[in-house]
Amino acid sequence: MESQHMTQTTFANFIGMAPASLSSIFNERTRPTLNTVEAIKSKLPSISLDWLMFGKGPMYEDQKEDAEAQHSAPSSMTGEQLLDFSASPATPSHGYADNRNFQGVNRTPNNYVKTDVNFFDKPKREIVEIRVFFDDGTWESLVPKK
Repeated sequence: MESQHMTQTTFANFIGMAPASLSSIFNERTRPTLNTVEAIKSKLPSISLDWLMFGKGPMYEDQKEDAEAQHSAPSSMTGEQLLDFSASPATPSHGYADNRNFQGVNRTPNNYVKTDVNFFDKPKREIVEIRVFFDDGTWESLVPKK
């Protein structure tokens, strides 16, 4: 969202979801679903699924090649000592105790399960009255002009 210079509302509309649903994800009231991830990936095909789902690696697929090229460069070229992140950590960040369960699994988009979601049209609703309650115990009713 930030890389595309969009507000939450604009981004929600861009990926085809309700702004309130996206807001609840950002406020950690709900967790993103696979449909949300799929909607983002369909609108931004160059985004990395590893970054989107697990927060690992570069944000965009084309940045992976740049990162790999930098990683393979000798440390004398950069002037800094390189760290080896290829070894798996004691506690993986994705929450699974054992990375070996995922060896040999092809994580291409072809292996993801796609579920169809049916949307039903709701009749258009209109605001008829808004009530504002004040801390002194008073309230006002606001009625839109017709």
